[in-house]
Amino acid sequence: MTLKDIRKRIDAIDDRILQLLQARMEQVLMASRHKKEVEDARREQEIFDRIRAGVTSLVEAEFGEKIFELIIGESKRLQNEGRRLMAFQGEHGAYGEEASRAWDSEMVPFPCATFEEVFERVQAGLCDMGIVPVENTWGGSVERVNRLLIHTDLCVAGAAALCIRHCLLALPDTDHREIRSVYSHPQALSQCRRFLARNHLDPVAYPDTAGAGRMLSETRPKRSAVIASRLCADIYGLEIIKENIQDMEKNITRFLVLSRKPAQEGDKCSIVFATEHKAGTLFNVLQVFADKAINLTRIESIPNEPGDYAFFLDFEGSDRDPSVEKALAQVQKMTTRFRLMGCYTERRIP
Repeated sequence: MTLKDIRKRIDAIDDRILQLLQARMEQVLMASRHKKEVEDARREQEIFDRIRAGVTSLVEAEFGEKIFELIIGESKRLQNEGRRLMAFQGEHGAYGEEASRAWDSEMVPFPCATFEEVFERVQAGLCDMGIVPVENTWGGSVERVNRLLIHTDLCVAGAAALCIRHCLLALPDTDHREIRSVYSHPQALSQCRRFLARNHLDPVAYPDTAGAGRMLSETRPKRSAVIASRLCADIYGLEIIKENIQDMEKNITRFLVLSRKPAQEGDKCSIVFATEHKAGTLFNVLQVFADKAINLTRIESIPNEPGDYAFFLDFEGSDRDPSVEKALAQVQKMTTRFRLMGCYTERRIP
């Protein structure tokens, strides 16, 4: 092993230390939701006792204590700032985190293992907001999220249309001519099918794009690369071999921002409703919007229970507009189930 190889390993360890510090600070902010006081002398003593008990031949107790004095001090500072959390599904570097950062750069993106966890954390007040994908220009609707939206009491407080730009990422100093295997989420692999075939690269399915990036940085498989975001490259210290490798130029994912409270104002509305199983009932609902010249931007049916469907409808306009108010009141009378999910602003993220 050469000095260069050893330094690469040290760099990888340093990257991992930073990732673990990020994860620790996220949990510190989460812990602050369960307690009133930032100062907790008993808990701090427990930490230092554990550090002293876990010292190794190369990490002396005094050195470990100095490090954790800094870590605890920074933890207190973050808690005192009262930083707000935005839940997203996936690992750090996911497109959900990219959408979160673009929506509100002041909020702290908080990773969740599942979409269900995103909804649960926001509902419980452990996160201030959540952001979830509902549709993609290639993949269509995200059914798991839409099913959760049917039953949640959370409000849609915003929407973001994110342009998905897939990148081919590899470990630093990788000879791209030697790359043979490319890891990523099946949908990302599908969206880059022509690029992979043209370059004779073997696609390997992985649970998510950012997770593939993290795996590459930690396990360092030979002759391998991943398809993920530019943000993923920044977080895991990966090199961008090529950008915008998706087969289709306009690859856009629409995200909804969830909150326990509605937005104060907006120019777009989302509703969910169900109708009786009679001919023409859905047509009659849509006719209400047509009669009032309200432009519909999305309509989608989602199976709710056997033989029962829920309908999602997005349209342009404010719920404070008299014509919109009348339309919603009329639709509510015509449906067996109705909920205004929110009136909000939608942003396009380039």
